Amino acid sequence: MQPQTDGVRDAWVSNNPGLDVSAMEVVALVKQVSALFDRALEPLYEGAPLTAPEADLLIPLRYATEPAIARRLADNMGLSRAGVSKTLAKLEKRGHIERTPNPADRRAALVTITESGKAAIDAIFPRQVGIETELLAGLGEDRARVADTLALLARVLEDGTARRLRGTGRDLGLGLSTIRPAPSP
Repeated sequence: MQPQTDGVRDAWVSNNPGLDVSAMEVVALVKQVSALFDRALEPLYEGAPLTAPEADLLIPLRYATEPAIARRLADNMGLSRAGVSKTLAKLEKRGHIERTPNPADRRAALVTITESGKAAIDAIFPRQVGIETELLAGLGEDRARVADTLALLARVLEDGTARRLRGTGRDLGLGLSTIRPAPSP
């Protein structure tokens, strides 16, 4: 399934001479890949004790050696701070995480996963990884090349976004620069 950008791209160019639409194909493919993963994982979360966003937050907390700060979780995952805060509140209400005051910064709470949270993520994450592994099995020997290219894309986007935000007083803080190419098999 190829994204249908040709007609759309041509229409934009013909109605807006000089408009650079060269990024449309890459952006359309990234959105398509994201949507396909979401669609493939959707049945896993139907009726599950966690939502996909809740699982996304519990995954890094599961084996964390120290409490996390919500702001840092949001930044490292490329999520909005408000969205992370809302999801953490739901997880806390259900007993999957605990938030305690941060003695170093009264504005930030320390987030830790509870035994209930560990059990919930331990029940669903291995199944999620299994689905993802099955979906990507067709990559075969191209897996490392695809991972390298996606790591490059992440770094380029982080750098570009940081340049756009420079001087606005806003901090990107995605932490994606830690994304590195996959080790070669």
